[in-house]
Amino acid sequence: MYRFLLTRQWLILALITLVLIPTMVELGFWQLHRHEHKVAQNALISHNLKARPVPVAGLTSPGHVVPRSDYWRAVTATGTYDEKHEVVVRRRTATDGAIGVHVLIPFDLKGGGTIMINRGWVPSAADQHAFPDVPAVPKGEVTVTGRLKADETTSASGIKDISDLPDRQVMLINSAQQAKLLSRPVLGGYIEQTGPEPKGDSPELIEAPDDGSIGPHMAYAVQWWLFAAGVPVGYVVLARREKRDRLAAAAEAAAQAAAAEPEPAKA
Repeated sequence: MYRFLLTRQWLILALITLVLIPTMVELGFWQLHRHEHKVAQNALISHNLKARPVPVAGLTSPGHVVPRSDYWRAVTATGTYDEKHEVVVRRRTATDGAIGVHVLIPFDLKGGGTIMINRGWVPSAADQHAFPDVPAVPKGEVTVTGRLKADETTSASGIKDISDLPDRQVMLINSAQQAKLLSRPVLGGYIEQTGPEPKGDSPELIEAPDDGSIGPHMAYAVQWWLFAAGVPVGYVVLARREKRDRLAAAAEAAAQAAAAEPEPAKA
């Protein structure tokens, strides 16, 4: 009755079915892991943004790799800006999507040491080789608040760090790179400035990361698992339909054969 399942066509269909089921199950778990990662990341962002600010020197040091648990940690830094060595980070977007640069400046801490501070976004210069118009920093000792961020790397950011850029322009925010340019130790990571609030002509501060959006990953996971469950059901439905069609075709052929037989002669 189901011997047609042993034909080449149906064996190939069965093989595809066996491949699709675990693939879809795995895709579902992949989306589930993405959902769990997003939930954990949102919880970390929310916790670190709401935590009481601590001095940045207590969380990092020269050569230190900022751990994920300290990402977006609220920090403070007291010292003076080193405006002479200010640089801009190319190809950065503003809140409205405009392409410009981030302003990166060394900040000499009161107790010793240097930390890089991302002051925010400004438009690029009309000439990409020129240094843009960057508002001046406050003179003298100031206290800055911000979010601690890990060094950007080529592999993590996807941005190719170009070595032959114009003077005072970089592609990545990286403390090791800046330490080499400054010829002095720089604390690992950098501060994404949040305060003091900008006044007048100041760089546009970077918005805080979203700690509420989870995305549709869980829905996608359920969708993939439903697809996985539906594949064998579809195979069975197709097989039963094929059986029904074959039986109907055989019955029709038998009826046609019976109709074509000559009637027996009468005595």
